[in-house]
Amino acid sequence: MTENYLKVIWKADEWAAAGAETGITTNEIAAILGVGASTVSGNLRKLERDGYIDYEPYRRIALTDTGRAIAVAVVRRHRLIETYLVERLGYSWDEVHDEAEVLEHAVSDRLLEAFDAELGRPTADPHGDPIPATDGTIVRPPAHQLGEFAEGECGFVVRVSDDEPELLRYLSSLDLRVGAHVRVGERRDYAGSLQVVLTDAHDRPLGTVELAGPAAASVWANSEPHAHA
Repeated sequence: MTENYLKVIWKADEWAAAGAETGITTNEIAAILGVGASTVSGNLRKLERDGYIDYEPYRRIALTDTGRAIAVAVVRRHRLIETYLVERLGYSWDEVHDEAEVLEHAVSDRLLEAFDAELGRPTADPHGDPIPATDGTIVRPPAHQLGEFAEGECGFVVRVSDDEPELLRYLSSLDLRVGAHVRVGERRDYAGSLQVVLTDAHDRPLGTVELAGPAAASVWANSEPHAHA
C-alpha cells in the first residue's frame, strides 16, 4: 500500500507545467487507485504518521523527503522492468504497465541491477518517462504537450502517457511513437482536435493524423522553431 500511494503522489507532479498547482487530492488518488475516498483518507493519515507525506484533509498532498526517496525508488524499478519487458521479452509498450505494477514489488535490488546493466543503463522507459538513477537523480527532457503547440511548430516526441493502453495501441497504429518527428497543423478548437503531421527530420511529410484533445494531451514533444512554409 505504502509504495503505491507514494508513487501516485509523486507521479502527479512529475510532468506538471511550470507554475502549475502541485500536489494531488484525496479524490484524485481514489480515482487512480480505484478505491473509496474514505479508504484513501485513512491510509493518508497513516502515511503522515509514518513521516512520508504532508497531509491536511481537503488540501493537496505533498511528499516529505523520506516519502519522495521511496517513491522514486519504486518508479525506478517500475520503469526498468517495463524497459526490460519491451527490449528483452518482446512485450509491446501497451502491455507492460500492469505487469510492472506487480513485479515492481517483487524484484530484488540485485535483479534490478542486472536488468539495468543488461539494458546498457537506459535513461528512459518505452514511453519516454525518465528512469531515475540509483541516487534518485532524474533528468526530465524539456518538452510540453502537443495540445500546447502553435500551428506550424515542430518537435520530436519524447514522451507518451502510459495511463491508457488502448490509447497507446491507437497511437502506435498511427506511428506516433517516442522519437517520431511531428509538426502541428491546423488547430480545430471548435471540434477539440488537432492536426498532426508526421515528418522526417527534414520536415518532409510522411502522413497526417487527427488527434482529439485527450490524445494530444497525452503526447509530449520538444519544441523546435516553426517550420518554413
